[in-house]
Amino acid sequence: MSICILDNDLIDADAAPVWGSYSTMFELLLRGAGYQGAVHSCSARLGQYPSSFAHYQAVLLTGSRADSFSDEPWVIELRGRVTALLAQGQRLLGVCFGHQLIAHCLGARVARAPQGWGLGRAVYDWHGPGGVANSQGTLALLASHQDQVLELPPGATLLASNSHCPIAAYAIGSQVLCVQAHPEFDARYSALLLGKRRAIFGEALYKERLSSLAHGHDGARFGAFMLRFIEQPAAVPSELAGHQFVTERTGP
Repeated sequence: MSICILDNDLIDADAAPVWGSYSTMFELLLRGAGYQGAVHSCSARLGQYPSSFAHYQAVLLTGSRADSFSDEPWVIELRGRVTALLAQGQRLLGVCFGHQLIAHCLGARVARAPQGWGLGRAVYDWHGPGGVANSQGTLALLASHQDQVLELPPGATLLASNSHCPIAAYAIGSQVLCVQAHPEFDARYSALLLGKRRAIFGEALYKERLSSLAHGHDGARFGAFMLRFIEQPAAVPSELAGHQFVTERTGP
């Protein structure tokens, strides 16, 4: 088994010695859940793609500081490739920017979150299968986003939500799994990101969201769910067979 990680951002130089890259974070998450297959990473932001996706069991799209609906050339290229992969039945997982970009390719609306930034530890109501949420039916993950999916993509099942982010995770059968928050983050990295935007958020919000990190999160639990999703048999034909994909567009 092998998976391809499309890394959609360049980690800041001061973070690279500790965390490596976003694809490294995801590989550690999946290895921690028991994944033993090959992991191949490509920088979509730098225009790097494998010659073929055909032999990958799944393709994972990381987060990014970019907007999934932007007109940046590399984002337009990525949307075209993701739309083709969806039509071909490729299994896709998207996180944050990846979650938003896949929804955009499926025709759902993605834009700035009207509630403002999602930051720090966020608690979501879990609507999906068992074995993911705690006994209260909730799941805590680390968030860092100002864009959100505002409509559930056609054919998708809502997996997680809260009042700030009503579409926090969704799935389409055995082909698509997406989540807004970051199961790959640890508290130290989330604190680093908060610190970099401290002046933007203001001192009160910064301190409140920083303090939330002390309460722990369920990233490892969600990572195990991602691995189970990757390892399940694919539907033939795919759940998106016959879907009418949107033509390329920019803007929310």
